[in-house]
Amino acid sequence: MAQINVSHLTFAYEGSFDNIFEDVSFSVDTDWKLGLIGRNGKGKTTFLRLLQGKYPCQGVISASTVFDYFPYTVTGKQMPLPAAEFAEELKAGCELWRVMRELELLGEEAEILYRPFSELSPGECTKILLAVLFSGENDFLLIDEPTNHLDQASREVVKRYLASKKGFILVSHDRDLLDCCVDHVLVLNRKTIELQRGNFSTWQENKERRDRFVQAENEKHLREIGKLKQAAERTTRWANKNENTKIGFDPIEEHDRSKDTRAFLGAKTKKMQSRVKQMERRIHREIEEKEGLLADLEQPEELKLMPLEHHKKTLVNVRDYGLGYRGAEDMLFEGLTFSVQQGQRIAIHGSNGCGKSTLLKMVLEKAGTADRNLPVREEGVCETAAGLVISYVNQDTSTLRGGISAFCREHNLKESLFCAILRQLDMERSQFLKGMEEYSEGQKKKVLLAASLLAPAHLYVWDEPLNYVDVFSRMQIEKLILDYKPTMLFVEHDGRFRDRIATETVVLAGGL
Repeated sequence: MAQINVSHLTFAYEGSFDNIFEDVSFSVDTDWKLGLIGRNGKGKTTFLRLLQGKYPCQGVISASTVFDYFPYTVTGKQMPLPAAEFAEELKAGCELWRVMRELELLGEEAEILYRPFSELSPGECTKILLAVLFSGENDFLLIDEPTNHLDQASREVVKRYLASKKGFILVSHDRDLLDCCVDHVLVLNRKTIELQRGNFSTWQENKERRDRFVQAENEKHLREIGKLKQAAERTTRWANKNENTKIGFDPIEEHDRSKDTRAFLGAKTKKMQSRVKQMERRIHREIEEKEGLLADLEQPEELKLMPLEHHKKTLVNVRDYGLGYRGAEDMLFEGLTFSVQQGQRIAIHGSNGCGKSTLLKMVLEKAGTADRNLPVREEGVCETAAGLVISYVNQDTSTLRGGISAFCREHNLKESLFCAILRQLDMERSQFLKGMEEYSEGQKKKVLLAASLLAPAHLYVWDEPLNYVDVFSRMQIEKLILDYKPTMLFVEHDGRFRDRIATETVVLAGGL
């Protein structure tokens, strides 16, 4: 067992006014299974890159181990090739027999190493890259979001596989994965960094307990500050009143007062003013202490949704429905029957390649929200209510370009409200000055979610809306949906989110 020591780490990107890390120090054992948790944009992936020595920084990162990073970058030149031909380019010294051994643990046959990488499913690609990653010995592994875009079955396999390993840092927003696979958590809070033994749920319970204590202490501080302010105001009034009596007096009405009284009143006033200053200093200390307590308190803003009510109860009707790609012999699915009633939240569930996203796009097409250009063939019935207004979140963020103002103009959104929602999802104001192509994937998803939340709709169609979105924002969105109860048709592989939100789950058979 060795240690990774981080001492007085300070880092900011060139041109940025704010430090991502500032004077951070902690130590990690190399046999830990460490979960790295934090809001989007807080520096999780940046920290992994710093461990690899990718960026210059202040402070010291010392380790006697070799770091390796997932996901590997598979180039356009490598994509048409089988992974067996370029595995050693991904990981120096990689031996195929070791990769095959890891693939067996991942429930895959070795033959996928000899098929073109571009023809593999997302789950197969992820498993190959994980097998290459774990094929080495004595490396400390940096694993960044391994389950994005994976179906539930593939997630379960990856979860069991990682639970059997050790010696890694896992960045993930999947709460089930973190609970199953990690024994320590490193949390990038709002102002501090926290290292704690246990999994995500253990940390969350401790966090909620600590937050309740902090809130109680905050209320006590506010009461104390209020009392101090009242006392300071009262003493200030007395001091001012005495100050006004120092100069000038009526010898008839104030016959018992001599000129020497002025010195006495001056000393008394000075003493009162000194008391006021002492109270002000104490108030300032109390406020500073209160702000210190609240520095890491998670108080997510209440999001709002504006669902519309349709005159029909049934918004989407699917009966004996099947979809397949033109020119393909097999259908993606057949004989599908379900309906979406107002107030229902229907989750579409199934393996990668079974047609979940295609089904959502067909619903958009039937409602006149999307162009009629999908290269598919249909059988059966898929129909939507007349005049149906749909708010859509696409799983693809690659089209996001340019600034926030241009995006709001293009989508007819009020920019001030749009930015307010992004702030509620904990995006920093400094991000609003950047082009969206510079955003992290999680921040891009928040842009799409914010646009959807601003759009009044009868039906919210969300296609994998939570990929890359941080844990805290996921819980915000869960609460939003449970509070406002919009009608939804959605695809989401986060099992905990789906179980909490869906009123009904429709399973598509088939897939790659």
